Amino acid sequence: MKNGRLASLSLDLDNKWSYLKTHGDPDWERASSYLDVVVERFVALLKPTGTKITVFVVGRDADNPVNAAALRRLVDDGHEIGNHSYNHEPWLHLYSDAEIEQEFDQAERAIESATGQRPVGFRGPGFSFSPAVLNSLQRRGYQYDCSTFPTWLGPMARMYYFFRSGLGRSERDKRGALFGSFAEGFRSLKPYQWSLPAGPLVEVPVTTMPVFRVPIHASYILFLARWSEGLARLYFRTALRLCRLTGVQPSILLHPLDVLGCDDESELSFFPAMDLPSEKKLRVMRDMIHALNRGFEVMPMRDHVRHLQSRPLRQMAAPAVVNSAPEPDAP
Repeated sequence: MKNGRLASLSLDLDNKWSYLKTHGDPDWERASSYLDVVVERFVALLKPTGTKITVFVVGRDADNPVNAAALRRLVDDGHEIGNHSYNHEPWLHLYSDAEIEQEFDQAERAIESATGQRPVGFRGPGFSFSPAVLNSLQRRGYQYDCSTFPTWLGPMARMYYFFRSGLGRSERDKRGALFGSFAEGFRSLKPYQWSLPAGPLVEVPVTTMPVFRVPIHASYILFLARWSEGLARLYFRTALRLCRLTGVQPSILLHPLDVLGCDDESELSFFPAMDLPSEKKLRVMRDMIHALNRGFEVMPMRDHVRHLQSRPLRQMAAPAVVNSAPEPDAP
């Protein structure tokens, strides 16, 4: 272990249809799957360092036989499989209790059937969660959730997303909590336990830059690389240095578009950094993964949580409503 410095790496395996659906494209169901290409690129990207990660799979994709070989490849390569919902709708906070149970029933059945793994971790699409979602996860025996995104920039990211979309008022209202509220920036960067009626549930936040609370996951690094790869490298290394100084064990997030470029996809040009070619993206991604491995022992989230549970975690009351003002980090 590298001086006790642990880190986790995860991939939200969002398919093309899920991005088009969130964007409001009425033809989202016609989109072809790109998971075979994405999985092969991530496997090739991670293999030189032997890095194992957690891949959060969408149940609808697990139900599609077209994706069977790609999902089995992830398992065969030793990666953990997590639950990323069934329908990938980033408004889980609007779901009733019955709708949440149905969502999890469908997702767990599909994911376990396709991969042979029953998920023990969950991340809500678009960082969407609610007290009802957390309680359902605990009752179902999940070991952790990782849907919190401690940044103040969520509303800005949402405004940019809406600006690039053709969504009407009702559809924008449905997506009104996408990427979280300003209050999310006050949430803890360090893992903690939700205190729930049925018992505790570990929460592992998606890491943002300590002190500044700006995003550091791969999509943002690639956005900076549009102007300067040197600046992107400096930004990420500064974030990792601040993690070491503040005792934050980083949990870094990846997305499929981090390895797909404008030479692969033209319909997703509304996403930041989708004007970059895949070759440049892969070069930046390789540098990120090497930098993370140099400073930390990188592991799937399930293993990271096991290490975290070897010592007491801070207890946090679950919010009464989604996006309520959270308890800030302890000094």
